[in-house]
Amino acid sequence: MKKIISKIFVLCTLVLMFSCKKELLNQDSPNTLTVDQFWKTELDAKKGINAAYAMFYQNGGWNRWIYFRLDLTSDEGWSNSPWTELGDWTRFQYVNYNFWEGNVNTYRDTYKAIFRCNQVLTFVPEIPFGDEKAKSEILAQAKFLRGFYYFYAAILWENFPIVTTIQKPTDSPQQSSLAEVWAQVEKDLTEASADLPEQWTGDEIGRATKGAAQALLGKALLQQHKWSDAKAAFDYLVTGAGKNYYDLVDYKDNFRAENENNKESVFEIQFSDANKTGEGDGPSSNMGSNRAQFFAPRSIGWSDGQARFWLVNEFKKEKTIDNKVDPRLRYTLFYPGLEADFGDKIYGRSWEWGGDEAWFKKYSRDYMRSNEDYFNQVNNRVIRFADVLLMYAEALNELGQTADAYQYVNRVRTRANMVGLATAYPAIGNNKDMFRERLKAERSLELCGESVRWADLKRWGDLDTKENVDKVALRDPDFKNFVVGKHIRLPLPQVEVDNNTNLSQNPKY
Repeated sequence: MKKIISKIFVLCTLVLMFSCKKELLNQDSPNTLTVDQFWKTELDAKKGINAAYAMFYQNGGWNRWIYFRLDLTSDEGWSNSPWTELGDWTRFQYVNYNFWEGNVNTYRDTYKAIFRCNQVLTFVPEIPFGDEKAKSEILAQAKFLRGFYYFYAAILWENFPIVTTIQKPTDSPQQSSLAEVWAQVEKDLTEASADLPEQWTGDEIGRATKGAAQALLGKALLQQHKWSDAKAAFDYLVTGAGKNYYDLVDYKDNFRAENENNKESVFEIQFSDANKTGEGDGPSSNMGSNRAQFFAPRSIGWSDGQARFWLVNEFKKEKTIDNKVDPRLRYTLFYPGLEADFGDKIYGRSWEWGGDEAWFKKYSRDYMRSNEDYFNQVNNRVIRFADVLLMYAEALNELGQTADAYQYVNRVRTRANMVGLATAYPAIGNNKDMFRERLKAERSLELCGESVRWADLKRWGDLDTKENVDKVALRDPDFKNFVVGKHIRLPLPQVEVDNNTNLSQNPKY
């Protein structure tokens, strides 16, 4: 009897379903807006671009894993993590190309960010605005952020498929060459620069500016050895219309929660400890950085990443004008002699760790707490004016204008109370090669642990030959594993290659 009743109920249900009007079944969820419902107003456009900025808080990018690729894989850092595969991905032991934390997560979040930018660039032009300038600024921010993510895709994977339209799940993007990715970066940043404001005010401070676009464009051009074009891009910040917006500040103010978005900041990620929850896309998701939690000394954080000790020695090779230790070391690294050199303890305690170990201090909160967590509110200064000055000097030197390049290096050295470069190293003179070698050291002292070193090594050709890599390996033994022509770039996630017949795995993988 129960079986009969059950069959009748099912039959009646099916009849009712097929007899219902189609519109009664095809209902939109009241809790989720569709694309057709959303992109209608100026507020929608603002929310759309904010969603693109919110990608900075995802694990694959600047919330966590990007630092393993840019800092720890370079000769500045290394990993002694008990998580073997995590450590292997900082020492060129790439076995599983689908390793989530080493590759797939960052690749996915990069595309997710680009998708959000593409949404803005597709739908916002059709939204009526009372102020067309406001619309142009939103579109320019989307182009900046898309250029930003393609910049790091070029640095990490190189042959990264370019997607500038909204993709369907069945689409298979074509393979792109490194040259094509750089061309897309240049296009996006050039167009962004034209419509971005020179400065933002009030609650809008922290958004991309014209100076940020010009600086990132200069970095992209420098990376391609387009020295003249790079200089022209940097001109805006150094000698041109934007020069009054940028200057050097107290060095420590670049790595603490106070005095953020100052004159030295060209572009920084706005982190916050307001939401002490997990990462995600919800309105209450974590907006903090995990970097310090993963890079802190043992018993203070997870300690999955630390600095190479050669950096400490590099800082101590040259004294200040008043015969003291370079003051930048105090805010750059934790190391055994920190308390003796500057009177500072490590998160409130004397040195308790083994031997000649060093740890990254930048972006830590040792001055305000005794441990770290996942909710670090210290903004990441992705591009500082000091970096721009040193890149400007590099471009001038490569253009044969070495004598003119000295003044920009000296601005950075003077802030650290160091004598002028010509006085400290008179043998350099106007020798372009010797100046370049010294500039490498200057960048390591000023920018250590700021996620620029991997790109620097690539740009300088230090990873292009076995002879050059062997020199790097003297500072960082992990480079003994480095295979020339292979490890200059990451493998594409194998799942992407398997699912897309238009993709080929990167060379030698």
